[in-house]
Amino acid sequence: MGGRFPRRLPPAYPAAARRALRVTIAAGTGFYVLLYGFGLAVGATYALFGAIAMAGLSRLPGSGRQRALLLVGVVPVCWVLITLGTYLSVRTWSAVLGMLVVGFALAFMAVGGPRFAGAATGLQLMYILPSFPPYDPGSLGERLAGATFGLVLLIIAETTLLPEPPALPYRERAARAADGAARCADRLRTAPYTLPEATLRTARALSTGLRSSQVPEAERPAGAGVRQRALAHTGLATRTLLGRLTVLPPPPQGAVPPTDAGDVGEQAGATREPDPLRAVREVARETAARLRGNVVDGRAHTALRQARRALAATEDGPPAALRRNEALLEVTDAALAMSTAAEIAVRGRAADVPATGRFWYARQRAPRLWWRRLSGHAGGRSVFFQNAVRIGMALAAARLIAGIDTLPHGFWVLLATLTLTRTTVRETRTTERKALTGTLVGALVAAALLAVVGTDIEVYAVALPPLMLVTFTLGPVKGVGWAQALFTVVVALVFAQLAPATWQLAEFRLLDVLTGSAIGAVFGLLAWPRGAHDELRRSVAVLLRIAAEIVVATTAQIAAGGRRVPVVTAPGHRSLQHALVMAESAYAQYQSEPQGLGPPPVRRDWQAALIAGHHTLWGADRLLVPAEPVVIPPLGREASESVIRTGDRVAAAMLLTSARMDPTGDTAETPAPLHAPTASVTLAADPPGAPRAYYATMSWLASLATDLERLAAETATDDPRSTHEQ
Repeated sequence: MGGRFPRRLPPAYPAAARRALRVTIAAGTGFYVLLYGFGLAVGATYALFGAIAMAGLSRLPGSGRQRALLLVGVVPVCWVLITLGTYLSVRTWSAVLGMLVVGFALAFMAVGGPRFAGAATGLQLMYILPSFPPYDPGSLGERLAGATFGLVLLIIAETTLLPEPPALPYRERAARAADGAARCADRLRTAPYTLPEATLRTARALSTGLRSSQVPEAERPAGAGVRQRALAHTGLATRTLLGRLTVLPPPPQGAVPPTDAGDVGEQAGATREPDPLRAVREVARETAARLRGNVVDGRAHTALRQARRALAATEDGPPAALRRNEALLEVTDAALAMSTAAEIAVRGRAADVPATGRFWYARQRAPRLWWRRLSGHAGGRSVFFQNAVRIGMALAAARLIAGIDTLPHGFWVLLATLTLTRTTVRETRTTERKALTGTLVGALVAAALLAVVGTDIEVYAVALPPLMLVTFTLGPVKGVGWAQALFTVVVALVFAQLAPATWQLAEFRLLDVLTGSAIGAVFGLLAWPRGAHDELRRSVAVLLRIAAEIVVATTAQIAAGGRRVPVVTAPGHRSLQHALVMAESAYAQYQSEPQGLGPPPVRRDWQAALIAGHHTLWGADRLLVPAEPVVIPPLGREASESVIRTGDRVAAAMLLTSARMDPTGDTAETPAPLHAPTASVTLAADPPGAPRAYYATMSWLASLATDLERLAAETATDDPRSTHEQ
């Protein structure tokens, strides 16, 4: 026999079937009630396509309740879009201009996070639908009523029909990671002062659980508001804390680390000192409790600040002790950042934290933060801006062609342009080939059905619901070819009930899809045809060049010493932060693009560049921005030479890597081999009597060298499309 029959379907099928059932019931009920119950053909059309647009052709993230709440906010936006589309469609020039502006604006919404990106396609369709004949502003009321009725039915369906279990909230994920950090810190307080393998695996798993690729889209803290930014910062700081704890060096041989009064052994001459790991443990527990909604008094945060000040005051000691001291400082800094960010995430602008440095957003109002997010991406180097330009121009061109040539059912032209345009030429070509094949098959089936059944509307009415159920179940799972084939037949059954139709309706559908896909291919070729691949290389190159400048400037200031004041950020902070935003957005889109045909790309660990950027940003701030005004003495000749020499090597490695990422016209075809300074080389020769600032700087440079070693490899061990977000 052919083998055992599978006991259960793959998970994608049940999930698609649940979504298809909700779409079918909402769209079908609205269509049949308004068409056959009240004789409102226009209202029935808008009820049907409203539900299909927001649930069948869009991918709203989250559980049923989360999608329903999002849809409640979408309804007024749909009213505005339908009204604009109705009045602007009367003249071709106004319709084209409106399509350009609205298409760009809705596509640019993706900068707001997965929820905005998921709703963008549906909202585009709500504007496209009234942009075609009949040009009847007098029917605006019926259009709005029909769309509202369909969306209300969809909201009810989302909340009541086969609801999915809620996903684990990001706050709880961060709280569990903070609990894990508390256990690690507690374990490191006693001999042998290292973490067992089981604890290391648990810490890595908790850190991995905070990566955005491991978090459902609806739970990702990707918004521009204060709480969302702070929650993302909490996850980042918690991952950093776990990473620092897992590599914390043990105390020097013979040294007795500080402990609680109750834990201190009866050792003669033992000196009572603050216990930073105990303070880290308590802060981590306090952070976990805060994230779970419990009221905390903040005493653990205050105690950790005191422990950090004691660590920072340590100036003398053997090299091994100073290295551990700097490692403990990094641990305490990460724990303090985690605690502060968690307070902002829970309390918002009411949090009692200084709105400077890392937490510049803590006092900002939502409009200002949104403006900062939008303006930061308003340029040709942002992939969100590129996508919005591509979609806006393609939709405007499609509307112009449909208006000039008066194509029958021109709505399908824009629908094809919107749904088949991809971010790369290769992906667009592959998608359109499958889509056209599927549309041809669906058109043949629809033509045969219309020719055989004729005007027997009852047959179409009975066949539409089961066909919609099959379409929205198989389409998302089987791919664009199946989706286009089945949706072509669905459209034929819908329009056959609205007006007498012949087999030529299928011909129009095929012609319009061919026209829309051709327009999408043209603009995919003209506007950034290689998608995020080239932009990722450029943005990483810019990131590394700015980071190299900051490394050189920071090591020079450390070596020279001088007066330091608590400014907002270190020099170059804002430029590097903006470069990080551009690189991370390009990396996110790059991960979503399939590799397609052709030779495989160079497998680089792109995430190492992003981590290097974060390490440069935070390390420079930690070294150059004190909590209070202070005068730092020069390092001394040998220590200064060592720091500057190592900093120059790290900066040179960054520049060489940058040249490889984005070669210019006069760049050598084969750049010099890149040998990034390793951590062991960096710390090999410590000058005698070097101060604490020397070890702090060298520890920072060693972490940057480790990042560059990973990025310099032509073939990374990790898949380039896996996510390792810092």
